Amino acid sequence: MAIRKRLHTRQTTFRQLEVFRAVAERLSVTEAAHALHLAQPTVSTQLARLAQALDVQLFEQIGKQLYLTDVGEELLATSRELFDVLDRLEMRLAQRAGLSVGRLRLGVVTTAKYLVPGLLGPFCQAHPQVEVEFQVGNRAEIRRRLQDNLDDLYVFSHPPRELDIELTLLTENPLVVIAPREHPLASRRRIPWKALAGERWLMREPGSGTRHAIERFCETQGLSLDKSITIASNEAIKESVAAGLGLAILSRLALTHMAPGNLVELPVEGFPIANSWYLVVPRGKQLSPIAAAFKQHMLSQLGPQV
Repeated sequence: MAIRKRLHTRQTTFRQLEVFRAVAERLSVTEAAHALHLAQPTVSTQLARLAQALDVQLFEQIGKQLYLTDVGEELLATSRELFDVLDRLEMRLAQRAGLSVGRLRLGVVTTAKYLVPGLLGPFCQAHPQVEVEFQVGNRAEIRRRLQDNLDDLYVFSHPPRELDIELTLLTENPLVVIAPREHPLASRRRIPWKALAGERWLMREPGSGTRHAIERFCETQGLSLDKSITIASNEAIKESVAAGLGLAILSRLALTHMAPGNLVELPVEGFPIANSWYLVVPRGKQLSPIAAAFKQHMLSQLGPQV
């Protein structure tokens, strides 16, 4: 109760809570300062003033790693609720004034970064006063953001169906085998899987939706990728394939966006792997007017594939 009373005093400001939330979600003063466009000492000062006003310890540092204390966890949850309420109030007031303003928070898996910007661009041009927060990460990272309800909308290729979610099919996202243009099999019209025996495979890291789809496909088809190298980005995989380090299985859309002309899709039997992108929200989540408008925009732009 004492902490609640101190939160209501002028000693604690919205700016301090905003700074705290940025650090708590990233567990990094440096990353939070960059995201807030503040100097690192300014962020540290705001955190110190907040902790002093509440007379509690919000973080503990072990080595170089920051951790939230139990009180810090409670304050993070409360600050998220507080700013969600303020965001909804701002957008309701904007609607009364006939304006399209507010914040749109998107969390998308890595491969979807080749899909979403093409939809987001026209939407932002039509709604220039909308502030967009665009988070990109692998499946495990975006799953955590979904579980913590950090964003308005999420895009997954393999939604975490173990969570209580609502999902909408956006479009297909087939996975294909890519190789250097000069690969000996590049001129073949049809390639049996056994012809790829001995090839080295370049794979995304554990936690990636693409890797999850590949491993599930290989398991159901009785295939194996014995020789593999883990690389943590599609761009690095593309460069490595072009350099002759091995073959890879990637989204066809990612290949289309990234290939500089020296990569090709191999017509391997059993491919492409069927895959899709989904729009995901926690079940029962009340979308802001801006988020609802962007959801409708995505569905209308993707047309009959939905």
